[in-house]
Amino acid sequence: MSDIAEIPVDEQERPLPPPPVRSALVDGPILRTLLGLAWPNAIALSAGTCTVIAETSYIGRLGVEALAAMALVFPTIILTMTMSGGAMGGAVASAIARALGAGDRERAGTLAAHAMLIGISFGLVFMLSMLIFGPKVLEMLGGRGDVLTHAVAYTQVFFGGAVLPWLLNTMAGVLRGTGNMKLPSFLIINSAAWQIVLGGTLGLGLGPVPQFGMHGVAAGALIAYSMNICIMGWYLFSGRARVTPKLRGLRIQWAMFFDILKVGAIACFSPLQSVLTISIFTHMLAQFGTTILAGYGIGARLEFLLTSIAFSFGIACVPMVGMAIGAGNIARARRIAWIASAAAFVAVGAPACLVAMFPDLWIDIFTDSAEVRAASHQYLSTVGPFYAFFGIATVMYFSSQGAAKVIGPVLAQTARLVYISAVGWWLSTHEATAQSFFWLAASSMVVLGLLSSSSVVLTRWGPRASTPAIRPALSGASD
Repeated sequence: MSDIAEIPVDEQERPLPPPPVRSALVDGPILRTLLGLAWPNAIALSAGTCTVIAETSYIGRLGVEALAAMALVFPTIILTMTMSGGAMGGAVASAIARALGAGDRERAGTLAAHAMLIGISFGLVFMLSMLIFGPKVLEMLGGRGDVLTHAVAYTQVFFGGAVLPWLLNTMAGVLRGTGNMKLPSFLIINSAAWQIVLGGTLGLGLGPVPQFGMHGVAAGALIAYSMNICIMGWYLFSGRARVTPKLRGLRIQWAMFFDILKVGAIACFSPLQSVLTISIFTHMLAQFGTTILAGYGIGARLEFLLTSIAFSFGIACVPMVGMAIGAGNIARARRIAWIASAAAFVAVGAPACLVAMFPDLWIDIFTDSAEVRAASHQYLSTVGPFYAFFGIATVMYFSSQGAAKVIGPVLAQTARLVYISAVGWWLSTHEATAQSFFWLAASSMVVLGLLSSSSVVLTRWGPRASTPAIRPALSGASD
């Protein structure tokens, strides 16, 4: 009794603080949690690859001009999807995860609403830019005659609805920020399936449906996106998600925009530089003729597949790193980045090395031409073992998004662009062989991986070490 009497009355009546709520993303085993988040992404991204293959197949039935037009438009579509999903979508997931890691669900809901405004705004910018300048851009890329006509037809419909992929990927970023990878991944698979069915039906004209050509292919994609926006929107606003966007009575807060854009705006330079790097390298290889270019193209298809594996680990890192940063556990955030990069190194490097040793496993899928096969052998045996460094770079990019410190990996991508441009120019002026350019591609992946890793080592993550975590994390965020 005497001990109780010594305690002030206000402290006797004050309730004890709730114990910290455990979360697999904040304090669970890193590798197991990472793999649990990564596998749905891997399946979903593989479905996206299947969509590209299927579209190529049925667009080919519209004629060679339509197939060439799709190749012309494809970089702008990839740029739209990587910017909205990987760059800005990753920034949204990072902001949400950091808020949840600090236990601030109110802030997370406000961030989600502001994120949707950002997605709509960027979608409108893409829409207006491509509707106004798209035909001229496609012409500058080499579009002529019927090829240009088909390309413009696709662009008018797809980018006329550019708000849809931006809004869809923004919503997916909100869910991924909570650690929910399964629903966005399921919807990507669902979208891929409907896109194949609707695009093929409207494009080719099946049954009573007339043939709309490239207009129909683009419309099929937009309809599939719209269906998934409805599903994801219902899930978010029904209260089933751990974050509900606060639209009712929303007051615009520039700090919320800044929290997202300080990562997303910088991150958008990465896909831009990636597309530019590929374009420059392809232009350099074109001097060696169609055979070398075709051989490189087969290798580039492998890179597209391996990128999906790397992205699955990278996307899984964003909520894990973000919540650790929000909870003030900087050491864990860094451990997540290194463990994930090691996992991606193995997951990307193992199949790449297998193809490098036995290139016919991959080449047999695409060609019987002896000349093209020889060029592909040369490229894959040279570059294959170094794809693992691309896996490291991808994880470091997404981990840095989670930490809201993305400028280092983006500058590493800039260094790769400068490296390929400068060394490639030097090789071109010294009559180098195609093999030399293949070594250039391989070494550039090493440069990108090492510089991305170094940027993470040299960059301070989170607040100063003396700043303690304030709030516990949300429970069950790994579902």
